[in-house]
Amino acid sequence: MARLSRAETQERNRAKVLAAARDEFARRGFREAKVDVIAERAELTRGAVYSNFPGKRALYFAVLADLAERAPRPAGPPAHASAAGALAAFAGAWIARLPLSTDTESEDARLGRDLLPEILADEHTRRPYAQLMRVNAILLGLALERLRPGRRLVRVAEAALTTLHGASQLAAAAPGFGEPFHLVTACAALLDLDLADHWPAEPPITTQARPAADPWQPPAATDLLTGETVRPGDGVVTILGLHRAAAFEEAVRVGADVTAVLVTSDPAELLPLARLAVADLRSCLDQAIAPPARPRLRIVCDATGELAAAAGVTAVSDATETAVRVDGGRIVARAEGFGACHAVAVGSVPGRSSGG
Repeated sequence: MARLSRAETQERNRAKVLAAARDEFARRGFREAKVDVIAERAELTRGAVYSNFPGKRALYFAVLADLAERAPRPAGPPAHASAAGALAAFAGAWIARLPLSTDTESEDARLGRDLLPEILADEHTRRPYAQLMRVNAILLGLALERLRPGRRLVRVAEAALTTLHGASQLAAAAPGFGEPFHLVTACAALLDLDLADHWPAEPPITTQARPAADPWQPPAATDLLTGETVRPGDGVVTILGLHRAAAFEEAVRVGADVTAVLVTSDPAELLPLARLAVADLRSCLDQAIAPPARPRLRIVCDATGELAAAAGVTAVSDATETAVRVDGGRIVARAEGFGACHAVAVGSVPGRSSGG
């Protein structure tokens, strides 16, 4: 039998820890779960668990993210030609995941019931999660806009996600309350509301893009929206800390081809939370809106900092906001700070000028 490399051994141990942790969290819940028991189940030492995950909460987020990303995807694309039909299908897919009052508690329900309390318990997780919910609203809104062009629908998406998250919490806290599938009709009706959702022609704060002439040799990464391996090419690449994650919309609204790279000062704990948030949204989008009707956009997590470094960002934090424009396999412009995504993107679209 061939001897495993160090990287293969680490990957195998990580998989064993995740499987053992899933069993322990499902059986005991997050708060009562014991790292020593997880290590014993995985046939590893406590130190081996902590060499893969810095703490129990990071491990918990990783378990949930792994499960969400591995969930089965629809065999065929959905066929909803209208925004109302797509939003109803999205809400229906969300509601179908909720337990009924007659259900016995499933392992997945037990696994997920501590997620929101754990996020709320700490500003370290609460603030990034707020941005991730904003990201999800933008993703849903952009997809709906492909089916109903002419108006921004992010606020409609925000209202729908608020309704559906509330339904999730009530299903756990008050089983049997209300008729969940009435929410499908309610969410579709949101499209008829005037929520005064207008995108400004120019962001209120705009930095200036400056010319560059640097090589662009990015590593491959996983697109959270498709699960596919991608290597960002020409277009706009945004490097965004989790306190600024939603800023990629500035580049999308200009009409650029965008790759949003999410970074953080705590990748072991916060990037699994980002993966989980997007995977949860993707599972419902897959059942509502076919990929051709979605925006030209990729979202990736940069746990190692290699993608950021390829863009010339050598130190990242949750406040990072840098954008580069890639043309012909080279970085030709860059900007940092508030408005960086817009400043770089305007020069990537014919007929638009950054004014710099």
